[in-house]
Amino acid sequence: MRQAERIDWVDYAKGFCIIFVVMMHSTLGVEKAAGAEGWMGHVVAFAQPFRMPDFFLISGLFLSLVIDRDWRSYLDKKVIHFVYFYALWVTIQFAIKAPGFASELGWDGTLLAYLEAYVEPFGTLWFIYILPIFFVVTKLARQVGIPWQVMLVVAAALEIAPIETGALLVDEFAGRFVFFYAGYVFAPHVFRLAAWAMAHAGPAIAGLAIWGLVNGILVAMGFSHMPFVSLGLGAIGATAVVLVSALLSRVSLFGFLRFCGENSIVVYLAFFLPMGVSRAALLKTGIITDLGTISVLVTAAGVIGPLMLFWIVRGTRFDFLFKRPAWATLGRAKTPALQPAE
Repeated sequence: MRQAERIDWVDYAKGFCIIFVVMMHSTLGVEKAAGAEGWMGHVVAFAQPFRMPDFFLISGLFLSLVIDRDWRSYLDKKVIHFVYFYALWVTIQFAIKAPGFASELGWDGTLLAYLEAYVEPFGTLWFIYILPIFFVVTKLARQVGIPWQVMLVVAAALEIAPIETGALLVDEFAGRFVFFYAGYVFAPHVFRLAAWAMAHAGPAIAGLAIWGLVNGILVAMGFSHMPFVSLGLGAIGATAVVLVSALLSRVSLFGFLRFCGENSIVVYLAFFLPMGVSRAALLKTGIITDLGTISVLVTAAGVIGPLMLFWIVRGTRFDFLFKRPAWATLGRAKTPALQPAE
């Protein structure tokens, strides 16, 4: 049963985000393993300018509801929550991949790589590693009294720079914080935009058509990574996803997409395994030769697999995979339910 307080269009938007993320990893993994490109690569390229900006924008939307809580409560909800899931799933990933790592690095090297994953984000889990940092930086800035306009300009400057140090944490902070902070600052406007789209479907669809054309042209011309252009495409693309999500919620279509959004953290944490298994199986059997089709099937496995695992373990002793246990809280008496990555 859905929680009554959930907002449909937000779940649709999160569903888009997580599917685009799985699609990107699935498609690039298939193409790398096959040594060739498929038609799904064009879809991934089209989504690149707005895929992660929208994810971070949505993650900042509800921050104003909790940012003024005491530090203990805030850290429990916005830091410890994600630290628990990161530590758990980075350990699971290393346990599964350990034999392969050991063959290349040796067991000592594998252990060192595991420990380094707590300093530098590991693989697909970097999003929930950096999100608590965004939460803490935003609250500190508010407590210190830095005007939001100054924070937004600085964050935009970091994205425009662009900063490429080779350190994932530094580079992703510089490139993504502006979208998270914009979600926090402009949340009321985002919600008003969604309400407008639901009331004015025609103009919203026309705007989306123009956006899709411009985004596609700039991506095809190779301009999407340029300074200022990437910031603009990220902001406008995130807005476009809000419009699409609002329109879908208006007619209550694609319930599975909404369900993916409700459980986006479930998919994000566990998609690596069904993605890897399905990719290897499809490429090895050779039953399907079209790489685009293989990428679609691998994406589907990456999305559906974690949701099936979530359903299987729910209410069992293994529900700690997706539900934070009481011992992993800052002294709360009640075990908190699974929280979405927002």
